[in-house]
Amino acid sequence: MIDYSFLNKILPKAKIKKSFKKAKSSYLIRVRLATALFFFGMGFCFATWASRIPDLKLTLNLSESDLGTILFALPIGQLLAMPLSGKVVSKYGSRKIAILGLLSYAFFLTVLGLPTQSWQLGLGLFLFGFFGNFCNIAVNTLGVYTQQLFEKPIMGSFHGSWSLAGFSGALLALIMLYFNLSPFQHFVTVLGIITLLVLLNYKYLVKTTLKKVEEKEKVSFFKVRDKSLIWLGVISFCCMASEGIMFDWSGVYFKEIVKAPGSLVVLGYTSFMVTMAIGRFLSDILVGKFGPRKVLIVSGFVISTGLYMAVLFPNLIACTLAFMMVGFGVSNVIPIVFNAAGNSKTVPTSIALTIVSSISFMGFLIGPPVIGYIAEMTSLQYSFAFIGVFGVFISLLTLRLKMFKEL
Repeated sequence: MIDYSFLNKILPKAKIKKSFKKAKSSYLIRVRLATALFFFGMGFCFATWASRIPDLKLTLNLSESDLGTILFALPIGQLLAMPLSGKVVSKYGSRKIAILGLLSYAFFLTVLGLPTQSWQLGLGLFLFGFFGNFCNIAVNTLGVYTQQLFEKPIMGSFHGSWSLAGFSGALLALIMLYFNLSPFQHFVTVLGIITLLVLLNYKYLVKTTLKKVEEKEKVSFFKVRDKSLIWLGVISFCCMASEGIMFDWSGVYFKEIVKAPGSLVVLGYTSFMVTMAIGRFLSDILVGKFGPRKVLIVSGFVISTGLYMAVLFPNLIACTLAFMMVGFGVSNVIPIVFNAAGNSKTVPTSIALTIVSSISFMGFLIGPPVIGYIAEMTSLQYSFAFIGVFGVFISLLTLRLKMFKEL
């Protein structure tokens, strides 16, 4: 059982009532909602940017190669922020950095609607990625701390909120395009939505005492003594590489390999996104019933089965089902791994999450280009078969990690 007597140390004092039962039944639910909405806001900003890429490409008259080069500015910004973000969150607290990070993320989103030259867009993307990483680490750290207030698993629902934001962002984009609003007008609208979201929810975010962080072993981003974090990062790497191939290549696969007619080209991507979102909301139930170890092992095999099914049976129905399997498989991995990393006994939560997310992000960054190179030399089906091995790696690494045997 959780000892709720510590609530007066980590929750805003103005909201604490004499009865901790009331705090548990009502106030903690509000804390959970606030954290989920910060995850939602983070995903909403990214989905908004992605929805207007074609318009910005047309406005700046960019070729495919020009756009591809400029888009690298975003991950470069994220990578350069990674050694700093964990330390900053540990020093100033996840609550403060999450608030400033989400507002900065939304602000630099509006900057992406202003460029008249390609270098300006590149600079904007760099800043968008840089501050986005601070937001990512801080919000995920909040997620771990909020999870500690509940006996049942809730981490999956936070990541489900991020996925849900993808659909919401796409829906708002359709509305903006219907009214012929420019990307800048669209982005300013989103800044207003995010600002309102922050104002209505920041008071309910978990407060943590910095003393708890200072008492932990001092660690460096580049010197990791808890080797289990490296292996958690590798598991996340395999998952993110599998996600990356779905985000960037599912449409191409349905067009060139499946030969899907017309608008059905997007069926693969849509089926993947739907099951990933559903899976993340179901993840907490599955983890609560079967435990994180069993869920991770099965998730890895589901990812591999889905990818190899798409390779062996390249028809519309089979591939749609296959991509649904991949979506459900990847949905469970990141919430479980991030929660396990955030509860490290030797490394501050924000630093642990930075280490794991840095390794996993490389999978998202490197995976899609590698797929392109393999496809160029062989075929896209061989590329999918290559990534299919990663799901097996997830299962095998989970079997070997002692930390999951104890859960």
